Amino acid sequence: MSGNTIGEIFRVTTFGESHGAGLGTVIDGCPAGIAISAVRIQAALDRRKPGISVTGKKSAAVTTRSEADTVEILSGVFNGISEGTPIALLIRNTSQHSGDYDNLVHTFRPGHADYTYSQKYGFRDHRGGGRSSGRETAARVAAGAVAQMILDTVPVSVKAYTLRAAGISCSEIIPGDTERNTLRAADCKAAAAMEARIEVLRKNGDSAGGIIECRISGVPAGLGEPVFCKLDAELAKAMLSIGAVKGIEFGAGFAAADLNGSTDNDFMCTDKTGTPLFRTNNAGGVLGGISSGNDIIFRIAVKPVPSILRRQQTVSEKKQNSQTTFEESDLLIEGRHDVCLCPRIVPVAEAMSAIVLADMYLRQRSSRI
Repeated sequence: MSGNTIGEIFRVTTFGESHGAGLGTVIDGCPAGIAISAVRIQAALDRRKPGISVTGKKSAAVTTRSEADTVEILSGVFNGISEGTPIALLIRNTSQHSGDYDNLVHTFRPGHADYTYSQKYGFRDHRGGGRSSGRETAARVAAGAVAQMILDTVPVSVKAYTLRAAGISCSEIIPGDTERNTLRAADCKAAAAMEARIEVLRKNGDSAGGIIECRISGVPAGLGEPVFCKLDAELAKAMLSIGAVKGIEFGAGFAAADLNGSTDNDFMCTDKTGTPLFRTNNAGGVLGGISSGNDIIFRIAVKPVPSILRRQQTVSEKKQNSQTTFEESDLLIEGRHDVCLCPRIVPVAEAMSAIVLADMYLRQRSSRI
């Protein structure tokens, strides 16, 4: 299997499966001399891990699977400082209920990667999806915490939040609200309405999607490459590599298609010191694939959780005499699953953003004297 690594200088490789012994990441290219805090890595993992809510209260949105997600630093760090050698981080699985997936040995779950995975490799790990499971993102969050420690030297701030879930949008953006509600929404009042609607969906055996917005501040102008490795293209690749994400837009996004150039262009000016500024930010902080110094703003679309507690129509495979055929069947998915992924994807989006930006920052340091 290829495609387990992201980055050119700051390179992150993840490994492990949802129901295997554990997951982890190997980070190559982290400069020596960076303060690496195991406490901060653990804090990042705690924001993503299953079995808890943002506020400590039970949430209708998240799975009841409980994992400690305790990180072990195996290499690359000495006395809390990066050595410049590969950093290996391990997270052991402790709460697998593999028997919940016994009915999936020959049957494909609608909305999951079961069928495509099987067609690509000729077989699959039916226990929670293997590498295609959302649990793989724990390794990304651990690596993202290390990337953020590099960005702290700039400094760069990466903040994501739920903008919309279950058809309900935030009416205002209050950054301090994000960690004060179960949906990680930027508006606690809207979050309460989201939670109520998600609770109804949960009781009905259904699920919900949403939109996450990410705002990145402190990025200096000049990060990104002008052709194939544009900053927005690399961020888009990172976001779309998250299993449930189906779309992304920067700045004005698709609304720009209905604007005029005189409206969409971000006119420039200077402050009292002569520093260039932008009057608006329709470009989302990226021009020509290179950061402009404006805040980078993008939104990602998160699809509804495909594992729902309703009987669904699908197909099952039958193998006879080395021949594989398919027949129609129905399926009732068992096990413990999220109802809305938004609150747990928020830290994943932040982690993937940090990984891309750390890589681009290190690339920029080598592009000019």
